[in-house]
Amino acid sequence: MGKLFFVVLLLASVALWLHPLASTLDLALESEAYTHILLILPLGLGLIYMRRQAIGSHLEPSVVAGASVLAGALLVAAATKYASDLPGDLRLSLSMFALVTWWIGSVILCFGIQAFRSFLFPLCFLFLLVPLPTFVLDWVIAFLQHQSAVSARILFRSVGVPVTQDGVTLSIPGLDIEVAHECSSIRSSLMLVVTTMILAQLFLRSWWRQVLLIAAAVPLSIAKNALRIVVIAELGTRVDPDYLTGSLHHHGGVVFFALSVVAVAALVLVLRKTEPRTPGSNFV
Repeated sequence: MGKLFFVVLLLASVALWLHPLASTLDLALESEAYTHILLILPLGLGLIYMRRQAIGSHLEPSVVAGASVLAGALLVAAATKYASDLPGDLRLSLSMFALVTWWIGSVILCFGIQAFRSFLFPLCFLFLLVPLPTFVLDWVIAFLQHQSAVSARILFRSVGVPVTQDGVTLSIPGLDIEVAHECSSIRSSLMLVVTTMILAQLFLRSWWRQVLLIAAAVPLSIAKNALRIVVIAELGTRVDPDYLTGSLHHHGGVVFFALSVVAVAALVLVLRKTEPRTPGSNFV
């Protein structure tokens, strides 16, 4: 009965939140800053499937707790819908937050608190479906721009290239480089965070090592972007100016993203070696 009712609640969520779901999908397909959203649901469901054995066979529905969470989700959704002065981007974010909250409440209601605890990470991971509001996204992009410029300046100096910095503009002999909005690597940065979260969950057991690995994604992303800036600038000024506008500039991000993933994998190996070995331990 619990499984059937759970399916009913999921179908109800699709009906109630159909427009926010469609808007979020359009946003993920149209804007590189939200591309990572396309990965969240498949990855979250995959993690739930991998952990299905952890909940055991004794499931006790938690009616009061589950109903309270569902009621909270409906309250947020209703307040979002009828708040006339709410910006559209914030309205979408709150609507998707309410949807994920509804899903979590459905799990608690139908399968109980123990099931929620067993699936804590994959369920909370689903909150990455919530699109960042514009003011938050703008802050993140500005942060990446500035920190990438600072890191590139340090990297230029470390290889002996004279460089000055004015905001997000770097000047080296023969070239001025602006770390523009489009050069913030917001898509690959968010993809790296998502990738790191999954690797942390799959291969590390202790929570502090998982947090450490996920936290490392931010400086690694900045370092990756700085390396891209320096490599393209050096190739463009020393080898061929076409590198400044060629395919490496416009489509070479995947190469530097791959390098950052390799760095994350190496850090995973180091952290795993520091963990005590437990016979029959489950890394998932």
